[in-house]
Amino acid sequence: MPWPLGIPALVGAAFLLVPLAGLLLRAPWGSLGGLLTDGNVAEALRLSLVCATTATVISLVLGVPLAWVLARVRAPGMTLLRALVTLPLVLPPVVGGVALLLAFGRQGVLGRLLESWTGITLPFTTAGVVVAETFVAMPFLVVTVEGAFRAADRGYEEAAATLGASRLGVFRRVTLPMVAPSLGAGAVLCWARALGEFGATITFAGSFPGRTQTMPLAVYLALESDPEAAIALSLVLLVVSVVILAVLRDRWLRAGSTA
Repeated sequence: MPWPLGIPALVGAAFLLVPLAGLLLRAPWGSLGGLLTDGNVAEALRLSLVCATTATVISLVLGVPLAWVLARVRAPGMTLLRALVTLPLVLPPVVGGVALLLAFGRQGVLGRLLESWTGITLPFTTAGVVVAETFVAMPFLVVTVEGAFRAADRGYEEAAATLGASRLGVFRRVTLPMVAPSLGAGAVLCWARALGEFGATITFAGSFPGRTQTMPLAVYLALESDPEAAIALSLVLLVVSVVILAVLRDRWLRAGSTA
């Protein structure tokens, strides 16, 4: 490897790995078992996993058709729509939480109608956590799958259509299998982003133990009063994230990058 590439690569790797090493070195290994068996910790982890998985499912149901529209439809305003859809990727999460409050809060544009028609309120509920996580995580899925739809060979789709397959049948039996690796990669990224969501969640859903307090919120609150507990909770999130990425990277992320 040429040294002009090797040195920056080494510095970059160290920059990313040293904070993780610091977390491992400062971990309270002796009391880790007791901290992790605490009921609040287990509840926060359960809530995080459930909400992140639910947000990913919703993102798949809504995001895959949206990605197809962005990739295949040629109409005025599509460039603006693509920019707005991907805006949560760069929007500060707290700003996203404020936007969600203005849209789905009790006095929000849609929240007022939702409460009056159905009696459902989203802010400061578990459903609000799912909404916040979906808002910030879905663009990761959309961007990944849209690129796959653009790169997919349309010849197979045209061949299936000439053989009598309906448009929906072509999408279900031909298009989706072709983009499956990217779909898996997008789902993994979406789930990981939802699992680590903090800003929009605390702004829109608050931090109520057992109801809206996910692991990132529990880490933040514990850092103020019990740093050892915060480190233990951080380790849990680190282990979960590493396991997911290590197991699925070679199968989905690498395949998705070449789809």
